[in-house]
Amino acid sequence: MRRRAGATLLAAFAATAAAQELVRYEVQGDGIPQPLAGLRGDPARGRAIVASRQTGLCLLCHSAPVTEERFQGNLAPDLAGVGARYSDAQLRLRVVDPRRLNPTSFMPAFHSDQHPTRVGAPWAGKPILSAQQVEDVVAWLRTLR
Repeated sequence: MRRRAGATLLAAFAATAAAQELVRYEVQGDGIPQPLAGLRGDPARGRAIVASRQTGLCLLCHSAPVTEERFQGNLAPDLAGVGARYSDAQLRLRVVDPRRLNPTSFMPAFHSDQHPTRVGAPWAGKPILSAQQVEDVVAWLRTLR
């Protein structure tokens, strides 16, 4: 079931991915301590990305305190309280490339060139979210305490 969900997610991301420039980052331990490209995130924009059925698609697998969105997922951890459980650095790595922490994760790498082979050729080697979008999502996740 999880593999099928992962394949469905990858197809959805391939359909919505825009050509984004990959920003290099340094992983230290279990996180990425520096904001991508030194950017500051905006929690309101981050919430919109998470709630979006076209951009983030997070609610396909996760549930979150986004009450206006029905039909939230239950395949992945609930995002409520995630800001109390993880630091900015840990959240950033989980969004950027969750497979660095869990190689069997079906969550896509949102800002990595290490997509699985099931991503369409036009999107191979390109991030799903821009550096700014990643920082916006991290900013919103940090508010969930």
